[in-house]
Amino acid sequence: GDHRDLHLSIRRQRQMCIRDSRDTTIPSVVDAARTSIAAGADGLTVHPRPDMRHIRPSDVYDLAELLARDEYKHIEFNIEGNPYAEREGDFPGFMSLIEGTRPHQCTLVPDTPEQLTSDHGWDLTTESNRLRPIIDQCHCANVRVSLFMDPNEDQITRAADLEADRIEFYTGPYAEAWVTSMEKTKSHLAAFKSASQHAEAAGLAINAGHDLNRENLAQFCRTLGNVAEVSIGHAIIADALWYGLAPTVSAYRQILDSVAGEE
Repeated sequence: GDHRDLHLSIRRQRQMCIRDSRDTTIPSVVDAARTSIAAGADGLTVHPRPDMRHIRPSDVYDLAELLARDEYKHIEFNIEGNPYAEREGDFPGFMSLIEGTRPHQCTLVPDTPEQLTSDHGWDLTTESNRLRPIIDQCHCANVRVSLFMDPNEDQITRAADLEADRIEFYTGPYAEAWVTSMEKTKSHLAAFKSASQHAEAAGLAINAGHDLNRENLAQFCRTLGNVAEVSIGHAIIADALWYGLAPTVSAYRQILDSVAGEE
C-alpha cells in the first residue's frame, strides 16, 4: 500500500490536565482536531470513560459534529473504550455514545475503571458470548468494529469468528522492549508479524496503538507490512509540548508515508 492512516488520540489533551485544571474549554479539543487534520491526521480517536478523565461526552458529540461537515467527511472518527461501561453521573454509557454519534469505527477495549490506561487485549475465551451482541449492535449502526488484542493467534481466530472487522494490537510490550532490550524487541516483532499474518488470513485488518512514538513506529509498521491504522496520543502530545502540535503530527505523517513508500 501507499498510505497508512494516522489517528490522533485526542484523549491525551485531558490527561495532561491542561484544560481540566481550570474546568474550562481551553485548550479547545475541536481546535486541536482541526490543527491535527490540517497537519496530516487521517482520523481522530477518543476514549471516553465513566470518570471522564480522558474526554468529556460533550467533546465526543462536538467532534462528531465537526467531522460531519463536508470539509471533514474524509476524516475517520474512532471511539474506543469498554463496551460494558454503563451510565454513571454525566457519562451516558459507552454504547449510548456509539449510538448517538455513529462513528466510522468502534474499538472495543477491555479496560476497567481502576486501570490507568489500557494494558492488555481481550480474552475471547471468556468474553465472546458477551461481546457478540455488542458487535452486532455496532454493525447494525453501520459502525466498523475493532477489538483490542494481544498477538495471540487463538484469540485472533476467535475475533474473526465474532465477525469483528479489525483488531488493534496492544503494542505496549513492544514499546517497552524497545528501550530495554534489542533481543526482546526482535522477539516481540516476530510475534506481532506472525499474528498479523494470521489475522490477515482470517479476513481481519490490522490497527495498532499504545506507546508507539517517533522512535519505534517505523520499525513496527515496516516489520508487519500490513498495518492499516495507528492511533497515537501520549507521544504526540508529549512531543507537541516541545515542537508544537502541527509540526509533531506532520512528523508522524512523514514517518508513515516513508515506510509505506518502501513497500
